[in-house]
Amino acid sequence: MDPLKPESFNHRTEVLSTGRAYHFVDQLPVDYDPKRHPTLLCVHGFPDLWYGWRYQIGPWVRRGCRVVVPDMLGYGGSAKPTDAEEYTSKKLCADLAALLDVLGIVIGHDWGSYIAGRFALWQPDRLLALIMLSVPYTPPTREYIPLTEVVKRAPNLGYQLYFNDQKSSHEIPSHLGKFVSLMFADVSQYGDKQPDFTPKGALEKILADSKTPIGLPTILNDTERAYYIQEFGKGMHGPLNYYRTSQYRHEEELAARLPAALSADLPYLFIWGTHDPTATPFVINKARKFISKYQDIAIEGRGHWLMVEAKDEVTKHISEWLEHLTCSHPREVSKL
Repeated sequence: MDPLKPESFNHRTEVLSTGRAYHFVDQLPVDYDPKRHPTLLCVHGFPDLWYGWRYQIGPWVRRGCRVVVPDMLGYGGSAKPTDAEEYTSKKLCADLAALLDVLGIVIGHDWGSYIAGRFALWQPDRLLALIMLSVPYTPPTREYIPLTEVVKRAPNLGYQLYFNDQKSSHEIPSHLGKFVSLMFADVSQYGDKQPDFTPKGALEKILADSKTPIGLPTILNDTERAYYIQEFGKGMHGPLNYYRTSQYRHEEELAARLPAALSADLPYLFIWGTHDPTATPFVINKARKFISKYQDIAIEGRGHWLMVEAKDEVTKHISEWLEHLTCSHPREVSKL
């Protein structure tokens, strides 16, 4: 398993019981026994792929875990439905449950964190523990707030209006090199000069502006960057559909009367970078109110893409937490 060689991982593509085809990496430890080895289901965010977990898969497998890492719906080699309503958290969680034939530990990053949190609500009996990176847990709400209103309250989410607009599905593929550079920017090399794509209208202007260089400094090396551009070149409509599901998600959650709090006995870990603008003290403190077994780890000086920026720290912290979980909950782990 070489992080710079995607082909060195064990790739599978299966049609799930939900009827949708998923591409995923499925790595088994030596002498794998489902009764002894826990399954880690790693869920990536936007814009990412299974490849976002490339530095963690090998160490966790060598630790004795089975690691399953899908291209989420709409990405890479997985199915790419056109309609946004196919990307609701309820349907995505059903797909993830279909990937698991046993209880497991779900680990999410960015959008994957949000989906992992909802997995704990939609599929609570399929979960042994929950780990979220970068994006804190947010509970379901009884009131639907349109995205336009959300952006008024939080202007730094203005880019989501562009993602919500159908035109972004066609415009972003025309500027993939610049888009990847912006999303995976190396903040340490920018200082205060980093192009700010977050306000309303900013991202589309930056992408269309010929004066903005394509080769901006990123946290990716040339091999990694080329792989992302190759895979995103298969289409961006599916990944962007995640931003077009807010009302569908709200209606499903309201109809199901999903609880706001996670199960009281669910072990929970949140890992965040102190330089990540998505992990603010306000949202972190809000999340604590709904999680009984809340634990968190702040990684100093790191930004949003923790699996790359802090690859060794993430691998170490989660491995140690899993070791503690195994020792503290031997009966539950024996079910895996």
